[in-house]
Amino acid sequence: MSDKSRYTESELQEFQTLLQKKVDVAVAELSENKDQLQKKNSIKFNYLEDSALMAEREYLNNQANRQQKFINHLHNALKRIENKTYGICRETGNLISKERLMAVPHATLSIEAKKARG
Repeated sequence: MSDKSRYTESELQEFQTLLQKKVDVAVAELSENKDQLQKKNSIKFNYLEDSALMAEREYLNNQANRQQKFINHLHNALKRIENKTYGICRETGNLISKERLMAVPHATLSIEAKKARG
């Protein structure tokens, strides 16, 4: 790891582009989940007899919630880019490696801090 304390403007732009692409994909997936859930919700069924449909609705709802949480993490990362705090570990204050951020661009912990948590 280098001795620099933050990423350059061009590096931040690279991360911003990556994050925005991930947001676009995640929003499309969330929209698809919501559409499928809406279709399942419009089906009339007997709750006691159709547990498979109930399970599928619950699964889609959980997927949509998980996707929304992921989108929120991505938006928070974009805000950190605007604030010039992106890529700084929230526990150690050190710069998170570029390799980690390319793999998990919404990361807020360095590998070292993540390992220390157990």
